[in-house]
Amino acid sequence: MILLSLFLMLGGLLIINAIYAYQTKHIDSNFFHTLWYYIKLVPFFLSASMMIGYGVKYLTKIVDDLTFSLIVSKGIEILVSVAIGYIFLKEIPNWRTGIGITIILIGFWILKGK
Repeated sequence: MILLSLFLMLGGLLIINAIYAYQTKHIDSNFFHTLWYYIKLVPFFLSASMMIGYGVKYLTKIVDDLTFSLIVSKGIEILVSVAIGYIFLKEIPNWRTGIGITIILIGFWILKGK
């Protein structure tokens, strides 16, 4: 069940971050082009939101701590953002990215250790 919740959150966050990254790189900034792009993607936003919601719900059932579940979701989102940044924009993570992720992981450890 824990893997299911993590995969649901990962899948939903990948979808949402990929949509925004694709828009940044490939969609004209004209309002109507952007609006049409988002109208076409409403089903993807809906499915991604449900995946994230159920992932958080299942993880909360397992660990019995909503705060921890939401922090795990944010941690996954940061890792997904780094990956999407590399895939779409060829941004290579540097030492500051590593320090930031390390701080987040220490925060997980401190939160779960209480």
